[in-house]
Amino acid sequence: MMLTTEKTTVNNTQFLKETLAGLNAEPKRMFSKYFYDETGDHIFQQIMDMEEYYLTNAEMEIMQYQANSIANVISVDNEAFDLIELGAGDATKSIHLLKTLLDKNLNFKYYPIDFSEHVINDLDANLPEKLPELTFEGLNGDYFDMLKKAAEISDRKKVVLFMGANIGNMNVSEAREFCLSLKQLLSPDDILIIGFDLKKNPQQILAAYNDKAGITRSFNLNLLSRINRELDGNFDVSAFEHYANYDPETGSCKSYLISLKNQIVNIGSNAIHFSENEFIMMEISQKYSLNEIDELAQSSGFQLINSFTDQQNYFVDAVWKVG
Repeated sequence: MMLTTEKTTVNNTQFLKETLAGLNAEPKRMFSKYFYDETGDHIFQQIMDMEEYYLTNAEMEIMQYQANSIANVISVDNEAFDLIELGAGDATKSIHLLKTLLDKNLNFKYYPIDFSEHVINDLDANLPEKLPELTFEGLNGDYFDMLKKAAEISDRKKVVLFMGANIGNMNVSEAREFCLSLKQLLSPDDILIIGFDLKKNPQQILAAYNDKAGITRSFNLNLLSRINRELDGNFDVSAFEHYANYDPETGSCKSYLISLKNQIVNIGSNAIHFSENEFIMMEISQKYSLNEIDELAQSSGFQLINSFTDQQNYFVDAVWKVG
């Protein structure tokens, strides 16, 4: 599914607006959703294949070996539904659930939503070959905008997938606001299946975001290159250094880019000043305990129905229902 020129222009306008707002804030920050252009998508695939990045294998294990149990929870009332995946990526993990739902002959339609046009185009091309019986419609854009669009297309029960610890890209307060906003777009008895990275050994967590090969570093720096390509920026990528840290008390793992010198970066006609050692907050990866996940569900108006963890208890896919 190709975007119209008008849609692309709107996205670039939003990209510019949010980038300038972040870089003029104190402290400076970026929005992680803009990591995922075509180059960023490719680098993230490399991240998921890294030895240090345990998250992918942990959630993949859940989907491979517990998809039948998850499907039983979804289909307990045998009602037709729409399966809506926020941040679908290449559907490598969710495809196990899709296959199981098809094998059970359940009446559903799949709506993969992703902010990356490249991702949706790939799904449009590849899903029919992998799952020819699957009825689906890819939606490219903001999660909530596309969730509203899916609701306009169909008034059936909604089962929303939000996997890959994407909720961890927000701090705890932002995650609660996100879940509250998501609930407002859903109806009673709709289901949310949401992935959380669990708190564990701090060294293991930090290594996943500060890998020896420097792949995460290149993922962060690619956003500067994207700004140069798409927003007429002139970042000197070599003048910034990747830095990550993890706080086991709060469960917050953060990635930064550090300016190595005093410099001025131009983005179009806008000049942004960086002091030596000044940082840009690039991404947060929030980790949770099981009790903290339960508290988040309750405080945002969901009921916890079930939880599915991998054998090592690294990761959990929690099933919540709108009360």
